[in-house]
Amino acid sequence: MEKTKKTGKSKALDIFAGAAIVICIAVGFLMWRFVMGAPANFEGGDPVNGHPLPGNFLGQIYKGGVIVPFLMGLLLMAVVFSIERFFAISKAEGKGNLGKFVNEVQASIAVGNVDEAMEQCNVQKGSVANVINSALVKYKDVRSEGFDSEKASEMIQTEIENATSLEMPTLEKNMPILATLVSIGTLLGLLGTVSGMIKAFAGLAVSGTPDQAQLANGISEALINTATGISTSILSIIAYNFFTSKIDTLTSFIDEAGAAITKSYRRLKSK
Repeated sequence: MEKTKKTGKSKALDIFAGAAIVICIAVGFLMWRFVMGAPANFEGGDPVNGHPLPGNFLGQIYKGGVIVPFLMGLLLMAVVFSIERFFAISKAEGKGNLGKFVNEVQASIAVGNVDEAMEQCNVQKGSVANVINSALVKYKDVRSEGFDSEKASEMIQTEIENATSLEMPTLEKNMPILATLVSIGTLLGLLGTVSGMIKAFAGLAVSGTPDQAQLANGISEALINTATGISTSILSIIAYNFFTSKIDTLTSFIDEAGAAITKSYRRLKSK
């Protein structure tokens, strides 16, 4: 039942991810075309042939070329998936302070009060509490069966691994997208930079006086694409590393609680 629920949740997240990617690219294009490409941002009201008004940053971005809307879409994706991961991992931590919760569970287990520890899990909720609660249920089962400490420890550890394997896909969902945005943002920005530099050198290559307008537009396009691509990569790598660290912390708490449970059973059997 639990596995079926997790599978359904995973499919919902897949649908969300696919829809978010399409929507972000579409919004990026619409912003580039109708907000930054608005006639009011250009001399003579001509976005195609007119120059951006002095100091008009939106018009300058529009002149960055057709790669800019895709870069803007990637930047929006980095923001959207960072927000989504923040709420998902915060939910996985549960309602209260996670460190305090784990310490309280360990204290309850140390004195053999398993029911109190399970009640604490029900109050805390979240992925960590779910895994610990599954381990405590297994603890009660092996204690009632009277297994030796080695066999019981193996069974409890297996239960923790199985429960963790059900929770980890939810925690790590969409993390590959953030990791991919790090590379795609840089590479797409580099493509826009090269495109702009080609236009700039084309302006220098004309016979007689160089085409200063084409030269300026080419350099502007190159720099805008570079800045947007780097911004996307910076945001994505910061978010990826931050959430990876949070997931590692959750896993560490699960390991601590699991060790406390198996240690408690060994102590019980030794008595």
